[in-house]
Amino acid sequence: MPRRQQPSNLARRSRHEQRSRQTGFFRRKGGSTTTPVKPSAPDFSDVKAGSSTASAADQSYTVAAGDSLSKIAKKFYGNANAWNTIFQANRDKISNPDMIHPGQVLRIPAK
Repeated sequence: MPRRQQPSNLARRSRHEQRSRQTGFFRRKGGSTTTPVKPSAPDFSDVKAGSSTASAADQSYTVAAGDSLSKIAKKFYGNANAWNTIFQANRDKISNPDMIHPGQVLRIPAK
């Protein structure tokens, strides 16, 4: 019975590995010959004194035990369905609208 020929190294590699080797993914790069670019200082020449990103009509509210966004919306807007307005204004503090905790300070945007 004749012996089977062993496949070449290229045939043993996965398609991903073959493609990666062809594109140079596994190739080592030498040291960088370029100098790093130093970031420039920010330009604040167009900033007006006394301006703020928050609206003057915005309020803050400290969450109490038993509060929910819909209860807070009902208190400030008169409509519990406006909870999403408060949620969107506080996305940096709240990742889940059902998980607010006593002591959290929330921004309540103007109507």
